[in-house]
Amino acid sequence: MGDRFQATMRVAVCAVASVLCAGKCLLAQTQMQIPAPAAKTILVEPPTPLLPQRFGAWQLGKNETEGNLAATEGITGMVLKEDGLTRFASSTFKRDGTGETILMKAFQFGDTTGAIAAYTYFRTPEGHSTAQLKLGPDASLQGKGLVFRSGSTVIVTDYSGGLRQDDLAALVATLPKVNGTAAIEPILPSLLPVKGLDAESAHYALGPESYRETGGVLPADTVGFDKSAETMTAKYKGGGVLTLLLYPTPEIAAAHERAIEALSTQQGESLAGTVKMRREGTLLIMTSGAWPVDEAQKMVQGIHLRQEVTWNKPVPLDYQTEVRKTFSLLVSITIFCCLAFLAAIVLALFLGGGRAMIRMMQGKPAATEPEFLRIDLSGPAGKQLGGRED
Repeated sequence: MGDRFQATMRVAVCAVASVLCAGKCLLAQTQMQIPAPAAKTILVEPPTPLLPQRFGAWQLGKNETEGNLAATEGITGMVLKEDGLTRFASSTFKRDGTGETILMKAFQFGDTTGAIAAYTYFRTPEGHSTAQLKLGPDASLQGKGLVFRSGSTVIVTDYSGGLRQDDLAALVATLPKVNGTAAIEPILPSLLPVKGLDAESAHYALGPESYRETGGVLPADTVGFDKSAETMTAKYKGGGVLTLLLYPTPEIAAAHERAIEALSTQQGESLAGTVKMRREGTLLIMTSGAWPVDEAQKMVQGIHLRQEVTWNKPVPLDYQTEVRKTFSLLVSITIFCCLAFLAAIVLALFLGGGRAMIRMMQGKPAATEPEFLRIDLSGPAGKQLGGRED
Protein backbone atom coordinates (compact mmCIF):
# COMPACT_ATOMS: atom_id res chain seq x y z
CA MET A 1 0.00 0.00 0.00
CA GLY A 2 2.86 2.32 0.90
CA ASP A 3 4.71 1.63 -2.35
CA ARG A 4 1.60 2.29 -4.36
CA PHE A 5 1.08 5.64 -2.55
CA GLN A 6 4.67 6.71 -3.13
CA ALA A 7 4.42 5.85 -6.82
CA THR A 8 1.23 7.87 -7.10
CA MET A 9 2.90 10.85 -5.44
CA ARG A 10 5.88 10.67 -7.79
CA VAL A 11 3.55 10.63 -10.79
CA ALA A 12 1.65 13.66 -9.43
CA VAL A 13 4.86 15.57 -8.78
CA CYS A 14 6.11 14.85 -12.27
CA ALA A 15 2.79 15.98 -13.77
CA VAL A 16 2.87 19.27 -11.84
CA ALA A 17 6.48 19.86 -12.86
CA SER A 18 5.60 19.20 -16.50
CA VAL A 19 2.70 21.66 -16.34
CA LEU A 20 4.92 24.35 -14.77
CA CYS A 21 7.62 23.87 -17.40
CA ALA A 22 5.08 24.04 -20.22
CA GLY A 23 3.54 27.20 -18.75
CA LYS A 24 6.96 28.83 -18.42
CA CYS A 25 7.86 28.01 -22.02
CA LEU A 26 4.52 29.30 -23.28
CA LEU A 27 4.95 32.55 -21.32
CA ALA A 28 8.44 33.07 -22.72
CA GLN A 29 7.21 32.43 -26.26
CA THR A 30 4.32 34.87 -25.78
CA GLN A 31 6.66 37.57 -24.51
CA MET A 32 8.92 37.05 -27.52
CA GLN A 33 5.98 37.46 -29.88
CA ILE A 34 4.68 40.70 -28.32
CA PRO A 35 5.92 43.52 -30.54
CA ALA A 36 7.59 46.56 -29.02
CA PRO A 37 5.33 49.59 -28.70
CA ALA A 38 5.56 51.79 -31.73
CA ALA A 39 6.95 55.29 -31.30
CA LYS A 40 4.21 57.92 -31.08
CA THR A 41 4.12 60.60 -33.73
CA ILE A 42 2.97 64.01 -32.54
CA LEU A 43 1.67 66.38 -35.17
CA VAL A 44 2.12 70.06 -34.37
CA GLU A 45 -0.16 72.33 -36.36
CA PRO A 46 1.62 75.54 -37.37
CA PRO A 47 -0.02 78.77 -36.21
CA THR A 48 -2.26 80.68 -38.55
CA PRO A 49 -0.31 83.28 -40.56
CA LEU A 50 -0.47 86.66 -38.90
CA LEU A 51 -1.12 88.45 -42.18
CA PRO A 52 -3.64 87.04 -44.70
CA GLN A 53 -3.00 85.92 -48.26
CA ARG A 54 -5.54 88.46 -49.44
CA PHE A 55 -7.73 91.25 -48.11
CA GLY A 56 -9.99 93.49 -50.14
CA ALA A 57 -8.30 94.38 -53.42
CA TRP A 58 -4.82 93.48 -52.15
CA GLN A 59 -2.97 90.21 -52.80
CA LEU A 60 0.09 88.96 -50.92
CA GLY A 61 3.11 89.52 -53.11
CA LYS A 62 6.03 88.55 -50.88
CA ASN A 63 6.21 87.30 -47.32
CA GLU A 64 9.30 89.04 -46.00
CA THR A 65 9.42 87.83 -42.41
CA GLU A 66 7.34 85.59 -40.15
CA GLY A 67 8.33 84.82 -36.56
CA ASN A 68 8.94 86.35 -33.16
CA LEU A 69 12.60 87.39 -33.31
CA ALA A 70 12.73 89.62 -36.37
CA ALA A 71 11.51 92.72 -34.55
CA THR A 72 13.69 92.36 -31.44
CA GLU A 73 16.65 94.45 -32.55
CA GLY A 74 17.65 97.83 -31.19
CA ILE A 75 15.54 100.11 -29.00
CA THR A 76 12.33 99.14 -30.81
CA GLY A 77 12.97 95.49 -30.10
CA MET A 78 13.56 96.21 -26.41
CA VAL A 79 10.34 98.20 -26.19
CA LEU A 80 8.32 95.47 -27.91
CA LYS A 81 9.79 92.85 -25.58
CA GLU A 82 8.61 94.91 -22.61
CA ASP A 83 5.14 95.01 -24.14
CA GLY A 84 5.03 91.21 -24.54
CA LEU A 85 5.59 90.68 -28.27
CA THR A 86 4.71 87.10 -29.30
CA ARG A 87 4.73 87.18 -33.13
CA PHE A 88 5.87 89.46 -35.91
CA ALA A 89 5.21 89.43 -39.66
CA SER A 90 6.27 91.68 -42.52
CA SER A 91 4.75 91.26 -46.00
CA THR A 92 4.41 93.14 -49.27
CA PHE A 93 0.96 93.35 -50.89
CA LYS A 94 0.02 94.26 -54.47
CA ARG A 95 -3.19 95.92 -55.57
CA ASP A 96 -5.25 94.11 -58.22
CA GLY A 97 -4.88 95.53 -61.72
CA THR A 98 -2.16 98.04 -60.79
CA GLY A 99 1.51 98.00 -59.90
CA GLU A 100 0.88 99.66 -56.55
CA THR A 101 2.45 97.92 -53.56
CA ILE A 102 2.47 98.45 -49.81
CA LEU A 103 4.69 97.08 -47.06
CA MET A 104 2.73 95.92 -44.02
CA LYS A 105 4.07 94.92 -40.61
CA ALA A 106 2.01 93.14 -37.96
CA PHE A 107 2.94 92.81 -34.28
CA GLN A 108 0.97 90.42 -32.09
CA PHE A 109 1.15 90.68 -28.29
CA GLY A 110 0.10 88.49 -25.41
CA ASP A 111 -2.83 90.74 -24.49
CA THR A 112 -4.57 93.99 -25.31
CA THR A 113 -2.57 95.88 -22.67
CA GLY A 114 0.72 95.20 -24.45
CA ALA A 115 -0.81 96.07 -27.83
CA ILE A 116 -2.02 99.45 -26.56
CA ALA A 117 1.43 100.23 -25.16
CA ALA A 118 3.05 99.32 -28.50
CA TYR A 119 0.51 101.35 -30.44
CA THR A 120 1.25 104.49 -28.43
CA TYR A 121 4.96 103.85 -28.99
CA PHE A 122 4.57 103.70 -32.79
CA ARG A 123 2.26 106.72 -32.84
CA THR A 124 4.03 110.08 -33.08
CA PRO A 125 2.77 113.54 -32.09
CA GLU A 126 2.73 114.50 -35.79
CA GLY A 127 -0.04 112.00 -36.50
CA HIS A 128 -3.67 112.91 -37.03
CA SER A 129 -7.08 111.26 -36.79
CA THR A 130 -8.37 108.53 -39.08
CA ALA A 131 -12.07 108.94 -38.42
CA GLN A 132 -12.85 108.53 -42.12
CA LEU A 133 -11.35 105.02 -42.09
CA LYS A 134 -13.49 103.86 -39.14
CA LEU A 135 -10.70 101.92 -37.44
CA GLY A 136 -11.64 102.92 -33.92
CA PRO A 137 -9.86 105.22 -31.46
CA ASP A 138 -6.48 103.47 -31.69
CA ALA A 139 -5.57 104.52 -35.22
CA SER A 140 -3.40 107.33 -36.53
CA LEU A 141 -2.11 108.59 -39.87
CA GLN A 142 1.65 109.16 -39.71
CA GLY A 143 2.47 111.18 -42.82
CA LYS A 144 2.18 108.57 -45.60
CA GLY A 145 1.97 105.75 -43.10
CA LEU A 146 -0.83 104.27 -41.01
CA VAL A 147 -0.68 102.63 -37.60
CA PHE A 148 -3.67 101.08 -35.86
CA ARG A 149 -4.54 98.45 -33.26
CA SER A 150 -7.04 95.60 -33.53
CA GLY A 151 -7.34 93.48 -30.40
CA SER A 152 -3.84 92.36 -29.44
CA THR A 153 -2.37 93.12 -32.88
CA VAL A 154 -0.75 96.35 -34.07
CA ILE A 155 -0.48 97.07 -37.81
CA VAL A 156 2.10 99.49 -39.24
CA THR A 157 1.87 100.05 -42.99
CA ASP A 158 2.35 102.45 -45.88
CA TYR A 159 -0.83 104.33 -46.61
CA SER A 160 -0.38 106.67 -49.59
CA GLY A 161 -4.16 106.88 -49.99
CA GLY A 162 -4.30 103.41 -51.57
CA LEU A 163 -6.00 101.66 -48.64
CA ARG A 164 -9.72 102.29 -48.69
CA GLN A 165 -12.17 101.77 -45.86
CA ASP A 166 -13.49 98.46 -47.26
CA ASP A 167 -9.92 97.18 -47.70
CA LEU A 168 -9.10 97.92 -44.08
CA ALA A 169 -12.36 96.39 -42.87
CA ALA A 170 -11.48 93.17 -44.73
CA LEU A 171 -7.99 93.23 -43.19
CA VAL A 172 -9.31 93.68 -39.63
CA ALA A 173 -11.67 90.72 -40.13
CA THR A 174 -8.70 88.41 -40.82
CA LEU A 175 -6.55 89.49 -37.85
CA PRO A 176 -6.36 87.25 -34.73
CA LYS A 177 -9.11 87.75 -32.18
CA VAL A 178 -8.52 87.98 -28.45
CA ASN A 179 -10.92 86.80 -25.73
CA GLY A 180 -11.12 86.42 -21.96
CA THR A 181 -8.85 88.32 -19.62
CA ALA A 182 -6.39 89.03 -22.43
CA ALA A 183 -9.03 91.30 -24.02
CA ILE A 184 -9.34 93.58 -20.95
CA GLU A 185 -8.06 97.07 -21.71
CA PRO A 186 -5.92 98.97 -19.15
CA ILE A 187 -7.59 101.58 -17.00
CA LEU A 188 -4.98 104.34 -17.19
CA PRO A 189 -5.78 105.60 -20.73
CA SER A 190 -9.42 106.05 -19.71
CA LEU A 191 -8.45 108.33 -16.78
CA LEU A 192 -6.97 111.10 -18.93
CA PRO A 193 -9.13 114.26 -18.88
CA VAL A 194 -10.21 115.13 -22.41
CA LYS A 195 -10.26 118.91 -22.06
CA GLY A 196 -7.09 120.41 -23.53
CA LEU A 197 -5.56 116.99 -24.24
CA ASP A 198 -3.16 116.52 -27.16
CA ALA A 199 -4.39 113.00 -27.97
CA GLU A 200 -1.45 112.09 -30.22
CA SER A 201 1.02 112.81 -27.37
CA ALA A 202 -0.55 110.32 -24.96
CA HIS A 203 1.77 107.36 -24.35
CA TYR A 204 1.15 104.26 -22.27
CA ALA A 205 4.27 102.42 -21.06
CA LEU A 206 4.93 99.12 -19.32
CA GLY A 207 8.73 99.25 -19.06
CA PRO A 208 11.67 101.64 -18.67
CA GLU A 209 12.75 101.65 -22.33
CA SER A 210 9.24 102.41 -23.53
CA TYR A 211 8.87 105.14 -20.89
CA ARG A 212 12.14 106.84 -21.86
CA GLU A 213 11.44 106.63 -25.59
CA THR A 214 7.95 108.13 -25.27
CA GLY A 215 8.95 111.24 -23.34
CA GLY A 216 8.66 110.26 -19.68
CA VAL A 217 9.53 113.15 -17.36
CA LEU A 218 10.82 111.03 -14.46
CA PRO A 219 13.95 108.87 -14.29
CA ALA A 220 12.87 105.38 -15.31
CA ASP A 221 14.51 103.77 -12.28
CA THR A 222 12.39 105.97 -9.99
CA VAL A 223 9.07 104.94 -11.49
CA GLY A 224 9.20 101.34 -10.24
CA PHE A 225 8.75 99.19 -13.33
CA ASP A 226 10.38 96.36 -11.38
CA LYS A 227 7.25 96.49 -9.19
CA SER A 228 4.89 96.09 -12.21
CA ALA A 229 4.17 99.79 -12.52
CA GLU A 230 2.15 101.18 -15.44
CA THR A 231 2.48 104.76 -16.67
CA MET A 232 0.51 107.19 -18.81
CA THR A 233 2.12 110.42 -20.04
CA ALA A 234 0.23 113.11 -21.99
CA LYS A 235 0.68 116.75 -22.95
CA TYR A 236 -2.00 119.41 -22.53
CA LYS A 237 -2.63 122.77 -24.11
CA GLY A 238 -0.11 125.32 -22.90
CA GLY A 239 2.78 122.89 -22.40
CA GLY A 240 1.69 121.10 -19.25
CA VAL A 241 2.45 117.39 -18.83
CA LEU A 242 0.28 114.96 -16.88
CA THR A 243 1.74 111.70 -15.57
CA LEU A 244 -0.35 108.86 -14.19
CA LEU A 245 1.30 105.95 -12.43
CA LEU A 246 -0.53 102.80 -11.36
CA TYR A 247 0.94 100.28 -8.89
CA PRO A 248 -0.18 96.82 -7.71
CA THR A 249 -0.70 97.88 -4.04
CA PRO A 250 -1.19 101.16 -2.11
CA GLU A 251 1.99 100.47 -0.10
CA ILE A 252 4.13 100.37 -3.25
CA ALA A 253 2.43 103.52 -4.54
CA ALA A 254 3.11 105.36 -1.25
CA ALA A 255 6.81 104.40 -1.30
CA HIS A 256 7.28 105.70 -4.85
CA GLU A 257 5.30 108.83 -4.04
CA ARG A 258 7.84 109.71 -1.33
CA ALA A 259 10.75 108.97 -3.70
CA ILE A 260 9.29 111.16 -6.47
CA GLU A 261 8.58 114.00 -4.04
CA ALA A 262 12.19 113.93 -2.86
CA LEU A 263 13.43 113.91 -6.45
CA SER A 264 11.27 116.86 -7.51
CA THR A 265 12.47 118.84 -4.49
CA GLN A 266 16.09 118.21 -5.45
CA GLN A 267 15.57 119.23 -9.08
CA GLY A 268 13.69 122.42 -8.28
CA GLU A 269 10.79 124.02 -10.09
CA SER A 270 13.04 125.32 -12.87
CA LEU A 271 13.58 121.75 -14.05
CA ALA A 272 10.24 120.13 -13.44
CA GLY A 273 7.87 123.08 -13.80
CA THR A 274 4.71 123.14 -11.71
CA VAL A 275 4.73 119.92 -9.74
CA LYS A 276 1.56 118.86 -8.00
CA MET A 277 1.05 115.33 -6.73
CA ARG A 278 -1.78 113.33 -5.21
CA ARG A 279 -2.16 109.66 -4.46
CA GLU A 280 -5.46 107.77 -4.46
CA GLY A 281 -4.98 104.16 -3.44
CA THR A 282 -2.76 102.55 -6.07
CA LEU A 283 -2.90 105.58 -8.42
CA LEU A 284 -0.33 108.37 -8.35
CA ILE A 285 -1.14 111.61 -10.20
CA MET A 286 1.53 114.21 -11.02
CA THR A 287 1.70 117.40 -13.08
CA SER A 288 4.88 118.93 -14.47
CA GLY A 289 5.83 121.46 -17.09
CA ALA A 290 4.13 124.77 -17.87
CA TRP A 291 0.99 124.50 -15.75
CA PRO A 292 -0.63 127.46 -14.00
CA VAL A 293 -0.67 126.54 -10.31
CA ASP A 294 -4.45 126.59 -9.96
CA GLU A 295 -4.98 124.49 -13.10
CA ALA A 296 -2.38 121.95 -11.97
CA GLN A 297 -4.07 121.63 -8.59
CA LYS A 298 -7.48 121.30 -10.21
CA MET A 299 -6.11 118.62 -12.56
CA VAL A 300 -4.72 116.36 -9.83
CA GLN A 301 -7.85 116.79 -7.72
CA GLY A 302 -10.19 115.98 -10.59
CA ILE A 303 -8.84 112.52 -11.47
CA HIS A 304 -10.22 109.54 -9.52
CA LEU A 305 -9.54 105.83 -9.72
CA ARG A 306 -12.84 104.22 -10.58
CA GLN A 307 -14.12 100.93 -11.87
CA GLU A 308 -17.30 100.79 -13.91
CA VAL A 309 -19.41 97.74 -14.64
CA THR A 310 -21.75 97.83 -17.63
CA TRP A 311 -24.36 95.36 -18.80
CA ASN A 312 -25.73 94.85 -22.30
CA LYS A 313 -29.18 93.86 -21.05
CA PRO A 314 -31.41 94.71 -18.05
CA VAL A 315 -30.94 92.50 -15.03
CA PRO A 316 -34.07 91.53 -13.00
CA LEU A 317 -34.17 92.31 -9.30
CA ASP A 318 -32.87 89.57 -7.02
CA TYR A 319 -36.15 89.46 -5.06
CA GLN A 320 -38.21 88.92 -8.19
CA THR A 321 -35.83 86.23 -9.36
CA GLU A 322 -36.04 84.32 -6.06
CA VAL A 323 -39.86 84.56 -5.95
CA ARG A 324 -40.09 83.22 -9.50
CA LYS A 325 -37.75 80.34 -8.67
CA THR A 326 -39.70 79.44 -5.49
CA PHE A 327 -43.05 79.50 -7.30
CA SER A 328 -41.72 77.25 -10.08
CA LEU A 329 -40.36 74.81 -7.50
CA LEU A 330 -43.67 74.60 -5.63
CA VAL A 331 -45.63 74.06 -8.84
CA SER A 332 -43.29 71.26 -9.86
CA ILE A 333 -43.62 69.58 -6.46
CA THR A 334 -47.44 69.78 -6.59
CA ILE A 335 -47.60 68.28 -10.08
CA PHE A 336 -45.25 65.46 -9.04
CA CYS A 337 -47.35 64.63 -5.94
CA CYS A 338 -50.59 64.54 -7.97
CA LEU A 339 -49.08 62.24 -10.57
CA ALA A 340 -47.67 59.95 -7.88
CA PHE A 341 -51.09 59.78 -6.14
CA LEU A 342 -52.86 58.87 -9.39
CA ALA A 343 -50.22 56.26 -10.18
CA ALA A 344 -50.69 54.71 -6.71
CA ILE A 345 -54.50 54.49 -7.17
CA VAL A 346 -54.19 52.92 -10.62
CA LEU A 347 -51.62 50.43 -9.36
CA ALA A 348 -53.74 49.50 -6.34
CA LEU A 349 -56.86 48.95 -8.46
CA PHE A 350 -54.93 46.89 -10.98
CA LEU A 351 -53.16 44.65 -8.49
CA GLY A 352 -56.00 44.39 -5.91
CA GLY A 353 -58.80 43.92 -8.45
CA GLY A 354 -56.79 41.43 -10.47
CA ARG A 355 -56.01 39.37 -7.38
CA ALA A 356 -59.66 39.33 -6.27
CA MET A 357 -60.80 38.32 -9.75
CA ILE A 358 -58.33 35.44 -9.86
CA ARG A 359 -59.56 34.16 -6.45
CA MET A 360 -63.18 34.35 -7.54
CA MET A 361 -62.39 32.44 -10.71
CA GLN A 362 -60.85 29.73 -8.51
CA GLY A 363 -64.04 29.52 -6.43
CA LYS A 364 -62.56 31.18 -3.38
CA PRO A 365 -63.81 34.22 -1.45
CA ALA A 366 -62.43 37.44 -2.82
CA ALA A 367 -61.48 39.04 0.53
CA THR A 368 -60.64 36.18 2.96
CA GLU A 369 -57.65 33.95 3.51
CA PRO A 370 -58.97 30.68 5.08
CA GLU A 371 -55.72 28.87 4.35
CA PHE A 372 -53.62 31.48 6.17
CA LEU A 373 -51.22 29.74 8.54
CA ARG A 374 -51.38 30.67 12.20
CA ILE A 375 -50.07 29.41 15.52
CA ASP A 376 -52.78 28.31 17.98
CA LEU A 377 -51.58 29.11 21.50
CA SER A 378 -54.88 28.39 23.25
CA GLY A 379 -54.14 24.71 24.06
CA PRO A 380 -51.63 22.96 26.36
CA ALA A 381 -48.74 23.88 24.11
CA GLY A 382 -49.66 27.52 24.51
CA LYS A 383 -49.73 27.15 28.28
CA GLN A 384 -46.22 25.80 28.26
CA LEU A 385 -45.07 28.74 26.09
CA GLY A 386 -46.76 31.34 28.29
CA GLY A 387 -49.87 31.80 26.16
CA ARG A 388 -53.36 32.46 27.45
CA GLU A 389 -55.48 29.52 28.65
CA ASP A 390 -59.16 29.34 27.80
